Amino acid sequence: MSANPPRPPLALPGGRPVPRPAGDERSLPEDRPDHHRGTPAPKCAGLDDARVRPAPVAPSALTLPGLVQHPAEVERNRFQRVVAGLDVPIAGAEVGLRRVLIRLIECARHNGHADLLRERIDGVTGT
Repeated sequence: MSANPPRPPLALPGGRPVPRPAGDERSLPEDRPDHHRGTPAPKCAGLDDARVRPAPVAPSALTLPGLVQHPAEVERNRFQRVVAGLDVPIAGAEVGLRRVLIRLIECARHNGHADLLRERIDGVTGT
């Protein structure tokens, strides 16, 4: 594995970090969670509680707050178990740090779902 040289942090408007386009086995999965953590905020920006909480696509109960909460809970629970060694229940088999990072990247799909919900709420796209 080769070390990546330090780089100045890149950010999109609003401060969302831009992950490295290339890197070694460790740096790539380490960059992605920061990028995806920063993505839901602009998708919810400007919506008051009355607009963001109702499910915009019947009969689904899917909401923007739910899409934010789920990956946050996955990250919190899995990192507490794997990194901090706490006895936090996780469905399925025991996991290591690599699997935790992969699961967080998988949760990033929710950012695309948030795009669709936001467009359904008020027509805003491309946030």
